Amino acid sequence: MKATQRFRLLAISKHLASCLQMGSWSKRTEALLFRFVIFPKFSFLESSQEWEPEATAPAWFGLSLPSPATAGVRRAGRLILAANRDEFYHRPSRAADFWGNNNEVLSGLDMEEGKEGGTWLGINTRGKLAALTNYLQPRLDRDARGRGELVAQFLTSDVDSLSYLKKVSAEGHLYNGFNLIAADLSTEKGDVICYYGNRGEREPVVLAPGTYGLSNALLETPWRKLCFGKRLFLEAVERGQALPKDALAAQLLDVLNNEEAQLPDPAIEDQGREYVQPILSKYAAVCVRCPDYGTRTNTVILVDADGHVTFTERSMLGTDPSCWETSTHEFRLQS
Repeated sequence: MKATQRFRLLAISKHLASCLQMGSWSKRTEALLFRFVIFPKFSFLESSQEWEPEATAPAWFGLSLPSPATAGVRRAGRLILAANRDEFYHRPSRAADFWGNNNEVLSGLDMEEGKEGGTWLGINTRGKLAALTNYLQPRLDRDARGRGELVAQFLTSDVDSLSYLKKVSAEGHLYNGFNLIAADLSTEKGDVICYYGNRGEREPVVLAPGTYGLSNALLETPWRKLCFGKRLFLEAVERGQALPKDALAAQLLDVLNNEEAQLPDPAIEDQGREYVQPILSKYAAVCVRCPDYGTRTNTVILVDADGHVTFTERSMLGTDPSCWETSTHEFRLQS
């Protein structure tokens, strides 16, 4: 069987009240969770019942926003992100590194012929962050525009997140299904995080404080794997309240490597229909592991109150799921 699912676990937690830098976490944590899958999203062949990922993307995404009541508190642990990139093992790509004008963008890059330069998740030194997921759909329009460009274009632009998503929404019909998160992180002006899905409402929204879920369906669609991943993510963040950053990152990496299938899930089967059945037992887990396809990269991003960013990536070496290496990039936001 050709294993073609793209599952990506991305957890972002935007935290309030104590200092990530000091290794402490507030008890008042409001987590905003999102679920991401294949690069742009899950893609299916119209002519067969096999999956055909078009690029790579997070499958599970978590984010925590400060509440107005505590907005005056020093906002440490402003953002915690954990993500899985699922892909064919042989698909060429580059590990996360800086690129673009003045090397201001940090992300992995898809290097598949004809898809070069697309990305699933990234952040730049000016505080722009974006992540993309596919919307699970049984048939893929092969003439649609590639969704991997959506993240890269935002990270290299000067357009604010809401304006950018409004522009994308006007062209949403040109793409296969996707969900897109775009954020502007500013220590001085405050953080703005927005969402748009081209299979949902016509206009993007600014996300208010609270907890949200996003998988390969629209925002807050309660797939079982989303709810399960969210619980694991929140538990890891809670345990990490008094831990240093590297210990929290290690706990989130453990979450990203959970292979427990969350079945049955009629919602996934109904949305993916017969096309999802061949890989359902793998697709329904946080970490996907098939002979030639699965989770290739784990990413954890931590941003503290002072704008210090720690970007940790654990990547599979070559095509061997037993060989991995971990690297860390650190920088301070300019905004």
